[in-house]
Amino acid sequence: MTEVAWNPLYGTPVYPAERYAALARRIGGILKTNNDVLLVQAEAVVALEAVATSLARPGLSLLNIVTGPYGNWFGQWLRRGGTHVVDIVAQPGLPIELDAIAVTLDTNPNVSALALVHAESASGILNPLPEIIALAKARGIVTIVDAVASVGGHALDVDALGIDIAVIGPQKALGGPAGVSALSVSQHAWELVLHDGAPRDSILSLADLKAWVDAGCGALPGTPAPLEFFALEASLDQVEAEGLAQIVARHEKAASASRAGLAALGTSLWVPAEQGSNLVTTVSLPSGLESTSVTGFAAGLGVELTLGVGTGLSHLIRINHTGARASFPTVLANVVAYGAALRQAGFPANIGAASEAVTKNYCG
Repeated sequence: MTEVAWNPLYGTPVYPAERYAALARRIGGILKTNNDVLLVQAEAVVALEAVATSLARPGLSLLNIVTGPYGNWFGQWLRRGGTHVVDIVAQPGLPIELDAIAVTLDTNPNVSALALVHAESASGILNPLPEIIALAKARGIVTIVDAVASVGGHALDVDALGIDIAVIGPQKALGGPAGVSALSVSQHAWELVLHDGAPRDSILSLADLKAWVDAGCGALPGTPAPLEFFALEASLDQVEAEGLAQIVARHEKAASASRAGLAALGTSLWVPAEQGSNLVTTVSLPSGLESTSVTGFAAGLGVELTLGVGTGLSHLIRINHTGARASFPTVLANVVAYGAALRQAGFPANIGAASEAVTKNYCG
């Protein structure tokens, strides 16, 4: 029999049940909320589906703001459960218009919940969250926010804004694991979730997790993956050591420097800075330039540039400055690689001016 070398990932100890409550409290601190915080033993898309599945029922009317693929999925999950879903669909890859929301709410007075994605990593846009929540709160509407691609990169004060359900994943700006997620739930939201016929005995059951909260947040249902929770704990240690405000500021700086550098190259930003995510910047390619040639050339330089995701967005290049990438070396490398790809394809790009703009943004 071949002897297997010892590996620290083998025989991982069980995550201590008494530490789940502390994890929930720490996540509540990140979200700035006193609402119940639930831990979901899966990637954040499962938490989002759990919210939709737990809310969904005939007789519920929900306004679903669609600015990317996750909004589409959320609406599908709700319809599967019999919910009357009113979709507002933004122009491809663009933020939603506030006027469209106000008009739709006025013409659909029976709407009792509203769902949106705060920031879209697929297109690099940012929806006007405070204004949307204010429209909903004025009508007593429960709000559901997918903050997976915004938490840690943008200010997010759940209680001050009045967000009823906020879903997060730690794998982006917070630099944590992808296999565990969390959400906060207000009392107003629980009144909708804990309805007759709400799913039970399921990974998609928020009612089951409410029972976990009520029992003191001890051992989670099922068999949790200990590595994910040890990794989450370690990432929260790092977040608290750096400070959440500093993490947000670091992402703001990375976004600002990226956009300054790209503007100096002479390229076109997809959306104005105030409509852009702090985690991803998108640019529109010059006519006639294949996106795959740009990403392939950058990859040859050791830089990862990616394509826009969604119908009609293949002409976009996404420049990622998320988590550890929100740093001067990565931002500079991203901008220079994009400029070099443009020049290699015969398009003008002032790489020197772009490098200077990035540097000035960081040093100024």
